[in-house]
Formats: sequence, structure tokens, C-alpha cells
Amino acid sequence: MQQLQGKVALVTGASRGIGRGIAEAFAAAGADVVVNYRSHADEAQAVAETITGLGSRVLVRQADVADRGAVRGMFDAAIDHFGHLDIAVANAAHSIREPVIEAKWENILRTVEVTQFGVFHTCQFAAQQMVKQGLRGNRSAGKIIVISSIHQELAFPLSAGYNMAKAAVNHLVRTMAAELTPYHINVNVINPGWIDTPGERAYFTEEDIRRGAQILPWKRLGTIEDIGQGAVYLASDAADYVTGTTLRIDGGFMVGLGLPGGAGS
Repeated sequence: MQQLQGKVALVTGASRGIGRGIAEAFAAAGADVVVNYRSHADEAQAVAETITGLGSRVLVRQADVADRGAVRGMFDAAIDHFGHLDIAVANAAHSIREPVIEAKWENILRTVEVTQFGVFHTCQFAAQQMVKQGLRGNRSAGKIIVISSIHQELAFPLSAGYNMAKAAVNHLVRTMAAELTPYHINVNVINPGWIDTPGERAYFTEEDIRRGAQILPWKRLGTIEDIGQGAVYLASDAADYVTGTTLRIDGGFMVGLGLPGGAGS
């Protein structure tokens, strides 16, 4: 089913992990895709080849989302190439795990610059373009999706910079949703749970991941395809009446939390 036929989508951090899952799911649903990456050029090209293999057009664009000028240039290139923009996904993020009392300021700053400010740059430029394009027919003038995390809800240790940045972007989504309702632009956020991505291998062994999956309610980590399908829904006409909401895709992680032995309070 081509829910996104004729649409153009821009996805930041799309060379691997969740961003890749979203970009490929969009292409499978009929959208043309701008694949943003910062440092994994070969993987971005592999995503582009998958997208063209699915019959969609693609533009690959390198940009560090923490660099406002680079993000502006990426949007300009996307409009020059495709003529319009219907969907923007602010996915790119950065995290270095350290306890607060030992955290290096440069690591906190970089985390916030990418994970919070990079989301702001992406969302603002997307909204400006969508407002400029205006409402076409009686459907949404555009869809903006932010990829946040259950870190926004739970204070995971060793992730102070990441946690506070994710909490900030969730509130940004609600603010933008309120401001953009007159333009019929939908703004929503996805909170993924523990997702099987290359980034997890920086902190966990394969055995850690296998064992960890068994304590989750679904008995598996989430996949990039799980997140991709949620993003397709929010980007589609089926979600035209959905804005300012948080879609948690976590296989029951949050609702499965409880005291040892399942004891109640």
C-alpha cells in the first residue's frame, strides 16, 4: 500500500539505525527521500540504493545537524531537487554515557547541540517551508516527526545530557503542534524503547543484548522496521487528525515496569 505516494520526506541521521529504518519504510510506502548523514557515507549510499530499488527517488546530503548553516543548506538542496517537502523527520542524535559528576562539558555540549538544537533547526526549517507551501486540498500541509526516546520519561543513569535533551524536544513538539495548527501542519513525536541498532554495540555485547531482550515484555528488542512503520503512519493521511501526540513504540517496556517479583505498591 503506497500511503506516501507523491510525497517528499527528509530524514536526518538516515544512514543507519532508526533513521535508516524510517527512510526505507517511507520509500516502500511510495515517498521520495532525502537521506541525511554526517559521517557514514558508505552506509548512506547503501540506503540510497535500497530506496531506488524500491522505485523511489533519493537525494543524499551530508550535514551535521548541529551546524545550523549546514541544515539550512540541506533544506535548500532538497527543495531545489524535489520542488517541495511534505514530511520531515528529526532523528539524528548523539550520546556519550558518563556519570554527571564525571561528565566532560564538551561531551554534554555536543550531545545537546545534536540531540536538542539539531532537532530545533530541522523542525524550524521544515515548518517554514511547509507554511510557505500552504495547504493543498483539505489534507495536512505537512508532517513533522521527532524521534525522541523513553529516556524522556525515565531518568536512565549515565545519560544526563541525552535525557535532558530528549525531554526538551518532546516539549518542543507540543509547542510547535500548538503554534502550527492554523497552518494544518502535524507535529508528533515517537518515543522508541530499546531498539536493536548499531549504536547499541558501543555499550553492549551481543550476549548482553540477547539477555536483555529476555527481560522485556515482548522478549525481543525493537527493530528499526518497528519504528519505520510507526513513522509511516504519522506521516500518512491516516494521521491527519493527530498532532501534538507521543507515540511510544517500546514493546511494553514502560507498562511492564514493576517491583521485583511483580509485587504491587
